[in-house]
Amino acid sequence: MFLLAFIGSCFVVAMVPGASTAIILRQTLRAGRARGLAAAVGNETGILLWALAAAFGLSALVVASEVAYDVMRAAGAAVLLLMGVQSLWNARRRREGRDGGGGGEGPAGESGGGLRRSYLLGLSTCLANPKAAVFAMSFLPQFVPDGADVPLTLTMLAVVWVLVDTVWYGLFIWMVGRARLVFGRPAVRRRLEALSGVVLIGFGLRLVTESH
Repeated sequence: MFLLAFIGSCFVVAMVPGASTAIILRQTLRAGRARGLAAAVGNETGILLWALAAAFGLSALVVASEVAYDVMRAAGAAVLLLMGVQSLWNARRRREGRDGGGGGEGPAGESGGGLRRSYLLGLSTCLANPKAAVFAMSFLPQFVPDGADVPLTLTMLAVVWVLVDTVWYGLFIWMVGRARLVFGRPAVRRRLEALSGVVLIGFGLRLVTESH
């Protein structure tokens, strides 16, 4: 019964948009489903690492260390702000007609693009977010039954959490991919690029200004 409650909670958590969702959406719209999936897999790798760290008490060290927490927060904010500024710059270039015509597939407009880059982008966004450590440490233990082997149960819950997240993001990417014919129009794509830039900058500013 606790497992069903946990799965339901994981779906609810996955549906709440955040910085990772914005990154995955951005990669899918700009370069297609494969890049979006690569970013999602990178994000889930980060989620798994944080969840396993919570299972073995390592994330508690991050939360307890003010310096480590602040360094991670600054790094995470820098990644999000950089991506946001890049999106706004790309939107401006599209408006000025300097992106080579726009309505294509998108990879041509991304220097150094590729599945590996998208994966690392998703991974770094997750790992550089100390709130993920706090959440993993507070979320997972709530579903450990009395008398259960805590590390083993937390490890199992971590794997389930990643699987649920992967299913949700897979559906999300599929739906976005289906709508790319509409989103791929130059004017719509330019506005979405600008919007994603504003959202990412907003997440970055919130991360850097939040207290521990």
